[in-house]
Amino acid sequence: MATDKTFLFLSIDGMTDPLGQSQVLPYLTGLSKKGYKVGIVSCEKTENWKLHHHVIDQIVKDAGINWEYCFYKTGLPFVSQIQNYSALKKIAINHIKSISNTNNLILHCRSYLTGLIGLYSKKKYNTGFIFDMRGFWADERIEGGIWKKSNPIGLYLYSYFKKKEKEMIVQSDAIISLTHKAKSIIIDWNFGIDNSKITVIPCCVDLKHFSQNNIQTEHLFSLKQNYPQLKNKFVLSYVGSLGTWYMADEMLEFFKILTKTTDAIFLIITKDSKELVYEAAKKHQVDINKLVIVSSSRAEMPYYIALSDASLFFIKPSFSKYASSPTKMGELLSMQLPIITNAGVGDVDSIILETQCGVIISSFNTDEYQKTVLNLLENIHKYKQQTLSTANAYFSLKDGVEKYETVYNLFK
Repeated sequence: MATDKTFLFLSIDGMTDPLGQSQVLPYLTGLSKKGYKVGIVSCEKTENWKLHHHVIDQIVKDAGINWEYCFYKTGLPFVSQIQNYSALKKIAINHIKSISNTNNLILHCRSYLTGLIGLYSKKKYNTGFIFDMRGFWADERIEGGIWKKSNPIGLYLYSYFKKKEKEMIVQSDAIISLTHKAKSIIIDWNFGIDNSKITVIPCCVDLKHFSQNNIQTEHLFSLKQNYPQLKNKFVLSYVGSLGTWYMADEMLEFFKILTKTTDAIFLIITKDSKELVYEAAKKHQVDINKLVIVSSSRAEMPYYIALSDASLFFIKPSFSKYASSPTKMGELLSMQLPIITNAGVGDVDSIILETQCGVIISSFNTDEYQKTVLNLLENIHKYKQQTLSTANAYFSLKDGVEKYETVYNLFK
């Protein structure tokens, strides 16, 4: 039975962003349909809002969710983030002041900026506070080169948010971590919190949307006609941005080794510039005729994924990545694609090693690539048989909603 509390979800990411549509709304609509009172306060990017707000309006209306938002400001990075934070905080505080009993309001805060609002509100208004930390945000910004410790402002921001990270971990009523590895790290910090305070919920996936069972044969056949170069080839895919954390150079080097063993095409499904990919390919002497670069909507994504035989993603291993759960992993496994990826990212390697749904590489060099290619080609059918069961066991949206429900029920 649902609690009588109200849960106000705060997010610096927009509900009209792809991330909001895949990694926020499915959970919250699921919880609302189970009887929980849910509201959303988000920061919307103007272009995405113009394109998608009618769809999101209908989704939240159908789920009985109240959605308030401000518009995301860009400009000077530090100044614009303060503006975004302040605008979200103003809406949240107005909401808190509008209710008679703040004990009945729980702020569910996605990541660190909104976590500051949750911390403030808990201290000042005695609201509940769920710290949905997503990852080690301050460390991620240093390791991703967004902040630099050599810069006084970067060093100040890092020190400030690491201090606040500890405060949010200690003062929150419940914590959500994306990975078991991050949970273990937090417990090892010895902040005096109980193991049961942290619930691990990875980036889950709508297994019905990313499903071979929902692929319409005629539509897939029509799509294949657009890419005759894929016919009778081993198609390796990559899905998503090739930005800060994804290792395009190493992935192209891996593909080059693959082409020496079998007749292969690299299908890159991304919204990034084709020219940037082609430049990188030339640098690594990869034949650009063996690359197919496409952009896809979320609705079409399962069809493009279905064009491939296996999927690759390399992520820069670092401390902050121990807390990461790549959304694409669940999507690819749900589409029954074996995965090739690297160790040192969240729970990815432990899941793959345990379930045998793909191959983990331990280092980025030619010998390792050659060994992995042979392993993949020799065992691909065995790995494929484990993909769907792994997606169901680890990345089911239904299970994710149920785990959030156990957290919400702490506030009965």
